[in-house]
Formats: sequence, C-alpha cells, structure tokens
Amino acid sequence: MSDRVAAVDCGTNSIRLLIADLVDGRLVEVDRRMTIVRLGQGVDATGAFAPEALERVFAATEEFAAVLQSEDVRRIRFVATSAARDVSNRDEFLAGIEQRLGVRPEIISGDEEAALSFRGATSALDLPAPYLVADIGGGSTELVLGDRTGVRAAQSLDIGSVRLTERHVTTDPTSPAELTAITKDVDALLDTTTVPLHETRALIAVAGTATTVAAVALNLPQYDRAAIHHAILSTDQLREATTWLTTSTRAARSAVPSIHPGRVDVIGAGAVILQRLADRLPLNTLTISEHDILDGVALSLTGH
Repeated sequence: MSDRVAAVDCGTNSIRLLIADLVDGRLVEVDRRMTIVRLGQGVDATGAFAPEALERVFAATEEFAAVLQSEDVRRIRFVATSAARDVSNRDEFLAGIEQRLGVRPEIISGDEEAALSFRGATSALDLPAPYLVADIGGGSTELVLGDRTGVRAAQSLDIGSVRLTERHVTTDPTSPAELTAITKDVDALLDTTTVPLHETRALIAVAGTATTVAAVALNLPQYDRAAIHHAILSTDQLREATTWLTTSTRAARSAVPSIHPGRVDVIGAGAVILQRLADRLPLNTLTISEHDILDGVALSLTGH
C-alpha cells in the first residue's frame, strides 16, 4: 500500500499542489500543478487581502480539492507563507481554505519556510557544501545555508517580486529610476542578512522566479521542467537574462512562451533579487531546482 501525501503551498503570487508517493524513502511525484492567484495583491499597502484575491485563491483551492478527491491521498498539509503572516483579515482566508479543502492552513514562520525549502531543494542534489538555498517568492526571500547535517543559518527577508513591483514600478518598461529604487531596497536588506553568504560553495535557486529566469537565460522555446531542473547557469547568463527582463516591455515579455502570464509583470523585480544575491557570492555559477518548499512540506508528512 502506497503512502500518498499532498502538499499545498500558498504564497504571495501563486498556490501550488504536489501529490507524491513515498517509495523507498524518497518522493515519487504523482501530480504537480500551479495557479497564479496574486494573493498578495495590495497587501504591502493595505495590510489586508483584497476580496478579489481571496476569490481567486478559493477558486484555485476548489480545483485542487477536486484533484485530491480523485486520488487516494492519506495526508494533506497546507502551508501559507509571507502574504498571510500579518494581514488583518487572515481568519477569513483560513476559514475559506478549511471549508473547501478540509484541512486548516498553517501560517508558517519565515524560519520554517526556509527550512522546508532547504529540505526540498537539497534532497536529490550532490553539491559542495555549504550550499545556499535561495527561495525568491512574491512577498519574501528565504536564504538558507547548510549541508547534509542540516541548516546552519537561515533568514527570511521582506523582499519579493510582487512586493517590490507594487512598491516601485509604474512605467512600461521599468524606468532606470525605478530599477535603481528596486536595487536599493534589495541591497539594503541583503546588507542586513545574518546568513554568512561568504561561506557559500554552491547556490541553489528555487521557486517560480528562479525557474522563469532560467527558462529565459536558456532561451527555451517553451517552459520545460526537465530542462530547467538542476540546470547550471553561469553568472553571465543570469546577468544577461536579468538585464533583458528589467528593460523589456510588458508586451515583449508576454510574447515569451516560457514566462507564465501571471509572472510577466513581476519577474523583473524577482530577477534583480537573484542577480544582486549572486553578485555577493564567491561563485560564477548557480544551480536551478524545480524542487522547493512543496517537496519539503511533502517530506515532512512522510516522517522521514
């Protein structure tokens, strides 16, 4: 009898589902899907979830519930991250999810988010240690340094693709002044990190910002998980992709099949975060992983 589990990760920009079987101590993917819901729409300014954002996330959750009903899932864990931590109407969000999915969402701390991302990203990689896992989300960025024995240092920073875009971007394409403001915010928070970045021997970038930047850097004709997972980018490739993403028009980005429509508006700011982080490391390459917090949440349900 298989031990089938499901993990749901609801972030600032997207909600994602992973259904997996535990086989010989490792996860075997059954289904993985993502919907852009922009739950964090306006949160940086208002401190509350917008009604239309809640409608989007509830609709996506209903779709996930239908998928889960068709599979013999034994355990489900739903985690919510940056956008849900401080909003004034989070009880409405929690109750709406529980009503539709039958499980109470957990609003996890930045430290737990970092640890779960680290576990998911490194479970099937063999890289020189210590390695730094960077999970760039819509509302926050998690930095986790560690090795096979576990996490050495971790921190959640309040910089994300949606947060920075809403805060600074009003023109199309992004103006040099707006790009400077984004970069200044990123650098200011990276300056404060307690994670010893100089110890990093390998950078593993996870989640939608990193995988989308990789798809652009690799000039993929369409989004291809197999080509992106464990791809190695040079810092020159990263810089070239970031330059294009931050100077192109919305129409130009929309015309690239490998960029999800829900990321077109915010991918430039996310790329800046990854670029500025990579610039601080003693490395000339980074590894992209399609495995991230979702895999970490699923692994947490297996007891392994």
